[in-house]
Amino acid sequence: MHAYIAVPATVALVWRAYSRDSLTPAGILAAAGTGIVHAIHPWSVFFALLVVFFLAGTAVTKVKHDVKARLTLAASGSSGGEGKRTHIQVFANSLVASVLILLHYRQLLARDKSGNASQGCWPYGDDILVAGIVSNYAAVAADTFSSELGILSRSRPRLLTSWNFREVPPGTNGGITLWGTVAGFFGGLIIALTSVLLLPFCPAGLTSRTGKLFGDNQPGLEGGSGWGLREKIAWVIAVTLWGGLGSLLDSALGGWFQASVVDARTGKVIEGTGGKKVLVAGSHDKKDRNSSRRVESGVGFLDNNEVNILMALIMSVGGMMLAGYLWDLPLRTIFQ
Repeated sequence: MHAYIAVPATVALVWRAYSRDSLTPAGILAAAGTGIVHAIHPWSVFFALLVVFFLAGTAVTKVKHDVKARLTLAASGSSGGEGKRTHIQVFANSLVASVLILLHYRQLLARDKSGNASQGCWPYGDDILVAGIVSNYAAVAADTFSSELGILSRSRPRLLTSWNFREVPPGTNGGITLWGTVAGFFGGLIIALTSVLLLPFCPAGLTSRTGKLFGDNQPGLEGGSGWGLREKIAWVIAVTLWGGLGSLLDSALGGWFQASVVDARTGKVIEGTGGKKVLVAGSHDKKDRNSSRRVESGVGFLDNNEVNILMALIMSVGGMMLAGYLWDLPLRTIFQ
């Protein structure tokens, strides 16, 4: 991105988080650093994906926030609901993408000896790092939409990882509903549409990274390197589906490896502060130690942040591997 766009855009993103009190001070610093990494890349699409994810995620978090707060409990014993997001939560959603963006920027610089990596377009069947970056945001956006909107479903969630698909309280890790699943795919669709509008695709008729006209370059699905309408539609469908699958993977990982602790008196799920684990026996407070808590599901091996970053890593690497299989590009090309 150009500096005259990147600098004010990053400042505006940080200021919005500060003014809306949506991030902790450390979370604001993490968001600023993440924004800078996305902004130094010459393509504007990756910064746009970050902004769209942040704004859309914030919007769905606030949907019927008072209703969602009454469905769960905070670890302190008060009403639940998402509080300020911490730096760990910021990195859980964006760290994998940030690393891939830096790798892609290095590749662009290596390919263009002039040092102007902003020129050129993206040929069909080339550069699986792009698929990995978009996969990250499709998956984390789908997971956010699914979690924040699915909890409002009128039907009780069912545990994805149970043999009998049993009902569980709202907010249980691994619990899914039809409404939440649909919302997840919609979140992936938002990322897919953003990417297809802003990625510098090489159109049919153009080839090479410099965008020079070589004549009748065939569309990618016909053996060429151009992106026509069919290729872009296929991209949107693939990214949307991959994002929705990422949401389901997050539910599966959460259901298996993240303990969902329920307050036995109210039957409500207890949420850990900042995505941390919830103590089954309570806290150091004597009164809280006497409260009755039980594990609804999961083994407690990971906390929510660790589940999120593991899901993002699996979906990003998986997206690159799938693209590499379709385009006959080995995964090692991301380091070349």
